[in-house]
Amino acid sequence: MSSSISTTPPEARLPLALTLGDACGIGPELIVRAFAKGEAEGCVVYGDAAWLAHTARAMSFTPDSSRPPVVALDDLAQWQSAPRGAIPVLPIVRLPEDLAVGQVDARAGAAAFACIEAAARDALAGRVAAVVTAPIHKEALHAARVDFPGHTEILQHLAGGVPVRMMLANDQLKTVLVTVHMALRKAIDAVTTDAVLQTLRIAHHAARAWGLRRPRIAVAGLNPHAGESGLFGDEEARVIAPAIAQARSEGIDASGPYPPDTVFMRARHAPPEHPGAFDIVVAMYHDQGLIPVKYLGVEQGVNVTLGLPFVRTSPDHGTAFDIAGRDVADPASLIAAIRMARQLSAQPTVQGEPGACRT
Repeated sequence: MSSSISTTPPEARLPLALTLGDACGIGPELIVRAFAKGEAEGCVVYGDAAWLAHTARAMSFTPDSSRPPVVALDDLAQWQSAPRGAIPVLPIVRLPEDLAVGQVDARAGAAAFACIEAAARDALAGRVAAVVTAPIHKEALHAARVDFPGHTEILQHLAGGVPVRMMLANDQLKTVLVTVHMALRKAIDAVTTDAVLQTLRIAHHAARAWGLRRPRIAVAGLNPHAGESGLFGDEEARVIAPAIAQARSEGIDASGPYPPDTVFMRARHAPPEHPGAFDIVVAMYHDQGLIPVKYLGVEQGVNVTLGLPFVRTSPDHGTAFDIAGRDVADPASLIAAIRMARQLSAQPTVQGEPGACRT
């Protein structure tokens, strides 16, 4: 970033809340591996200490590494007293011992939700700096009668229904979605001028909080070739362009709508050969925005919920039931999520006069 950024001193930082995720998936293995690699310092796991200890014992390690000890905390304030390298766990749930790894279980879904709820509560109260969520399984949530399709909707509800947007990001590309988990037919109807404008405001506000003085936001069209002057649809002229015009009148550096088959390539930041032309791309629907980021490497992708009153990040993959319990899951995306949570929760501020942005 070219802007000057100041951050909160390390000693003043609060812990990161790291939720267990679905215990039947790869989340517990990823957490143990991240701590073993020394990449989860400052995190407190919201989950079950006994389950994590069992996971650590079952995992194989290279000869030059050790299984990190699991420490159950009586309360969150004890996190700094845990031995260096240990996994501090705030015991939110007690999982049944007969859970079968790699299988959908309502009990695991209920436990995952309880951990998310506790972490969000502490984030809203200012007791943790950010929330990092391990993967959950939608079918397990449904079996547990949790009526939300994913983390984004759960956290939005827990934060009081504030407008939020999902961003998928890595070092090369950041995309923010106007619509998320819904059928494509419904998503098209949900792409309204107000929805696009709100997405632009949220993305702009978030990027300024990261330290970008004037974030460059590209807006993808909905139709092929961005409608080709109305030949393939009129949503670009009728719905999207008015939102961009209003955003620009508010001081937001938004442009487009651009053909969706090329705008992501233009935004990709891979210096020195390919500096990105934009900082963020606003995409109209789930797969339009997520496929480009995931193609660049699922292992480095991070899901960020924008608009919440706290920082929330998550790995860019699911529970991977097919490999759960085999100790072959790659913790790279979880580690990337932890790193991004640290970066964003350091509360950077742009030096100079801040700009107003309505969200």
